[in-house]
Amino acid sequence: MACVERCCRCCAEGRRHSSILYSILRSEERAVTPAGPAPQGCPCGSRRRVALRSPQVACKAASAVLVKTLRFVQNVPCFQELPLEEQLLLVRSCWAPLLLLGLAQDRVQLETVESAEPSMLQRILTARQQGEQPPPRAPAPGRPQHGPHLPSAGDIQAIKSFLAKCWSLDISTKEYAYLKGTVLFNPDLPGLQCTQYIEGLQREAQQALKEHVRLVHRGDEARFAKLNVVLSLLRSINANVVAELFFRPIIGAVNMDDMLLEMLCAKL
Repeated sequence: MACVERCCRCCAEGRRHSSILYSILRSEERAVTPAGPAPQGCPCGSRRRVALRSPQVACKAASAVLVKTLRFVQNVPCFQELPLEEQLLLVRSCWAPLLLLGLAQDRVQLETVESAEPSMLQRILTARQQGEQPPPRAPAPGRPQHGPHLPSAGDIQAIKSFLAKCWSLDISTKEYAYLKGTVLFNPDLPGLQCTQYIEGLQREAQQALKEHVRLVHRGDEARFAKLNVVLSLLRSINANVVAELFFRPIIGAVNMDDMLLEMLCAKL
């Protein structure tokens, strides 16, 4: 899996492209805020809506990681050998877990706050007191309403738990590369034509990871299993949550698939 390993290195900066995220990445500000404490209290608190404390900083960091992630994917020779349709299927299905692995690798911290967005009941009561019509339950056409789609505290805690697990294992660059290869080459997606080839690439990535762990971590026989737990945590995180948290404040109503297609076809 040497082709995957080589592509895991940070790509050179300065190459211009015309993707939707290009203008976001022009700013020099790259500071990331420290992580906040995990939500506590009543179990129903996990359903509360939360938002990023500093969305401009966190979204910019996530955007930079997404560009690096797609650049990594594009530079994997065995990925380039696939038909374009197969490439798009793979990227659409795995961009979120690949992004989260990138966030963990770059040690991007998350700090969130409980959303100040009033509940539907509060808005109805307020509107009645003021003699107004209650607010509609659905946004008007062409005017997306982002508040109700904010991730819950439980969703955010799942992401934070995943990041904490990665950091506790002190995953190396090579290990991240093999994990990304395992995630990228998913033969179980409906619609794939090169299933056997993709399955072989995933098996090769897992075997390379296992061999690396055997050689480098001789005293830790459970490490390979621990790294596969990381993959299990990834599968429990919804891609829509990742999109709403990091990209909806930036791209608004733009379809995430359209943005990925543009970025994948651009020279990042």
